[in-house]
Amino acid sequence: MGNPHEESWPALHRYFHTTTEQELRQKLGDDLVWVCPQFFPDVYRDPAGRAMFDGGLKKNAHGTPGPLAECETVSEVEAFSWPNPDYLDFDSCLDALGQAGEVYRASGFWTCFYHNIMDLFGMESYMVKMYTHPEVVQAVTDRVCGFYHEANERFFAVAGDKVDGFFFGNDFGTQLDLICGPAQFDQFILPWFERFTQQAHRHGYQAILHSCGAIHKVVDRLIAAGVDCLHPLQALAANMDAGTLARDFKGRIAFMGGVDTQHLLVHATPDEVRAEVLRIRKLLGPRLIVSPSHEALLANVPPRNVEAMAEAATCL
Repeated sequence: MGNPHEESWPALHRYFHTTTEQELRQKLGDDLVWVCPQFFPDVYRDPAGRAMFDGGLKKNAHGTPGPLAECETVSEVEAFSWPNPDYLDFDSCLDALGQAGEVYRASGFWTCFYHNIMDLFGMESYMVKMYTHPEVVQAVTDRVCGFYHEANERFFAVAGDKVDGFFFGNDFGTQLDLICGPAQFDQFILPWFERFTQQAHRHGYQAILHSCGAIHKVVDRLIAAGVDCLHPLQALAANMDAGTLARDFKGRIAFMGGVDTQHLLVHATPDEVRAEVLRIRKLLGPRLIVSPSHEALLANVPPRNVEAMAEAATCL
């Protein structure tokens, strides 16, 4: 059932007569849980009280200029206040993983470096600097990704077999296409994707990559980089429908998601939801984890449609 928005839980609990998240997931037959270190407010304990990427990073909306918007030299990048992995504390996350039960445990730092860099520069500045100041973009990319790589290395070392798969996310698609061009994706994004998937495999974990949007153009690259499973399959984004994904990639990568949250789960009847889930299963199965096409079920999704999705996911 993904990771429902906090405003969705009251209606879900009322409908299913449950009181805890674990109780509800068990009732629906949900056999995957996402326990991310960044869910826990005490994971980063900077003595000065700064957040993980708090070097002046305060945004009110996506795309607003960030603290590095005017940065033009690598020396300015080096002078920025970067997070310190020595301030990490994994105890709360490890406790939650230990109490997760007999489910598939997806974990690891969310590692949303594309978003972090976009916030640090501002979206427009980031895209432009890929052309005008590639060395600055690369320096920031290496700083952000280097922190996440070290954070995951330390976390995986202590988490061990409490984790089954490394689940990390970067939305690099819009409803219609990629945010940056494929050439820039290859230059600035893909090399670190490869390193993160290799890191997961080295620790014995599967690599599950999240990206909303229309990313059909680079799925081949992600498969070559070692990604084991693709999430969340934004069903109404260009070329991300189950039929197209099955035609082009089935058998080469596993899928998680695909049950449309933009229209289907919001507006359809339970019977229509069940029929669509069965259609997706037929197209993308058996290497498919049925799940919403966005990790956060919003409060506009009727609980009866969540129930219908779960019923169709578990029926034989």
